[in-house]
Amino acid sequence: MDVNDLKHLLTALQAGDLSIEEGLDRLKELPFEDVGIAKIDHHRALRQGVPEVVLGEAKTAEQLEIIVQRMAAHGDNVLVTRITGEKAKTLLKKHPGSEYDADARTFVLQQKPHEDLGRGKILIICAGTSDLPVAKEAAVTARMFNNQVEELVDVGVAGIHRLLAHTNALREASVIIVVAGMEGALPSVVGGLVDIPVIAVPTSVGYGAAFGGVAALLGMLNSCAGGVTVVNIDNGFGAAFAATRINRKKSS
Repeated sequence: MDVNDLKHLLTALQAGDLSIEEGLDRLKELPFEDVGIAKIDHHRALRQGVPEVVLGEAKTAEQLEIIVQRMAAHGDNVLVTRITGEKAKTLLKKHPGSEYDADARTFVLQQKPHEDLGRGKILIICAGTSDLPVAKEAAVTARMFNNQVEELVDVGVAGIHRLLAHTNALREASVIIVVAGMEGALPSVVGGLVDIPVIAVPTSVGYGAAFGGVAALLGMLNSCAGGVTVVNIDNGFGAAFAATRINRKKSS
């Protein structure tokens, strides 16, 4: 249940179109629903503006199906991150209209239409094709959170002219997410070109001394460009969540 759902419920109660008993029945599973293996937070959209997102990496297909089925029964949009194609097959069969993005490793069931709630556009910049899974996770998440999203792929510092060919996109964005591995230099370059928030995402892409993304993380944390914020290694979801909060219009 989100803010709009609650407004409609209260309006129906006020108008007499819904009985108190019916209203209580709809609210009885707030703030959470205990399904044994999980306590599903149906209240989260009211508190945080976006529904709960399921991390699928360590969950079994059976566990995921229980959780997704209960979330779907409430009419919510459902996003599962870090899910394999094999686990996604079960969900895709049981939920017509759902989608699996193999690059992003995300399962999406969109039951409510997209509503643009952002002040502007979130631009997601991916340094290299190897960084694409993390950038795609950020893009899918940002779109599910009702943002306009634009993506730039393979514009890393090894050929900086590729980025500079898209200066209009940099200027038009409201928030920029920059995803890069190796030495993690790209967010500093972007941060020096714009006057908007830049969220840097280090990836685990790189050779031995990259230390699984630690080199990129440290490089981004030590950025000489002001206004660069850094999330954890490979955390495209976290970057999209933070960008959503920055980009979200104030509710009236």
